[in-house]
Amino acid sequence: MNMKKSNIKKEIKEDFPEQSKEQKKAQDKELKRILMFLGISFVVVIAIFFLVNASRHFEYKDIKFNVIKEGKITFYNTEFPIYSSITGNHVADYNIYLRKDPRKLEKIPFDGKVNLDVPIKKMVLESNYDEKCEGDFNIAVANLMKSFSLIGIEVVKDENATCDSQGRYMFVEIEPGDKTKIEQIGSCYKLIVNNCEILDVTEKFIVEAFSEFDSKIYTSQ
Repeated sequence: MNMKKSNIKKEIKEDFPEQSKEQKKAQDKELKRILMFLGISFVVVIAIFFLVNASRHFEYKDIKFNVIKEGKITFYNTEFPIYSSITGNHVADYNIYLRKDPRKLEKIPFDGKVNLDVPIKKMVLESNYDEKCEGDFNIAVANLMKSFSLIGIEVVKDENATCDSQGRYMFVEIEPGDKTKIEQIGSCYKLIVNNCEILDVTEKFIVEAFSEFDSKIYTSQ
């Protein structure tokens, strides 16, 4: 009986010979390489995920933006919660879509701020700028009107209005110049446009305004 067991063990050893120490070391080394490769691959995948995610979302002047691509056009989207003036509950979100990267608008000089500390309810928008800039002018003005109407500022055109020294309304004038920039005198602003940078200067103005706005937006719903 013992001889039979001994023969069986001998046959097993012959079919499955024991590995040498060198073979075990080689296998351990190969296993370590595989595990290291898998670990590095995991880290690379996570890093790529965060980089891609960071490229789609960013924060500028305390405003969160999402990068949205629609065909060949890239939009820089931000949204603001809207609350019911009756219940105080959150009822919707208002979206603003910019055509220019707000971070790159830092290059446009603006020595001042959009003053929303006082309860201004009206903006008079005047333009001495004749260039249509392949439709960019109309887009810029529409965005300006929609964005400021959101925070309760009515945008109107009044050819008889001028800069109001008493600050009863915001006066914004668009005009051509040698350099794109924003100039401020009290509650009056000049949006000076060079080389058809109408979207740049108006969107810079919008971003500066919303970075100063810290109140809740209400609707009558």
